[in-house]
Amino acid sequence: MSLRDLFKSYQEPSRTQRLYESVVAQARIPDFYRRWGVPDTLDGRFEMIALHLFLVLHRLKGGDAESAAMAQELHDLFFSDMDQSLREMGAGDLGVGKRVKRMATGFYGRVAAYDEGLGAEDDRLEAALRRNLYGTAMPEALVIAAMAAYMRREAAALAARDTRSLVEGNLVFGAPAGGPCHPTGS
Repeated sequence: MSLRDLFKSYQEPSRTQRLYESVVAQARIPDFYRRWGVPDTLDGRFEMIALHLFLVLHRLKGGDAESAAMAQELHDLFFSDMDQSLREMGAGDLGVGKRVKRMATGFYGRVAAYDEGLGAEDDRLEAALRRNLYGTAMPEALVIAAMAAYMRREAAALAARDTRSLVEGNLVFGAPAGGPCHPTGS
């Protein structure tokens, strides 16, 4: 740490940064990995961030101009964070762009699948979670149903909130409520 670092003025995180930090904090709750069976891997963590970011973007969708601007800022921050994370993990400059592009394509696919699943009365959300969030893991139907119920509960809670609080950077998700115990205990 340099002397200049000691005297830097503290900058309050932007509202977008606060909102994104809330998304990431929720996605990192250990119970999702230990009890809900989400793979505790780089892909699993990306999936959890994508899932929670989807919930926020889903709520901001169709709002006013400020909501649309916040949604775009969150989207940009997410991909900037993914880019930075890949670089910190040692990905070369030439490969980062291609990886981020693949991540973006995957994210847009998840957004479409989760959006369709939330709006359906059938098991489309569960199928999207099995395919994306759990990937190659083979969780029991009970685990997937519990995650779908969690998503629906959080989407409903966000829908009940005024978008103004989100635009101001205020976000609190509900607890994962323990969730089902994943049989492998992972």
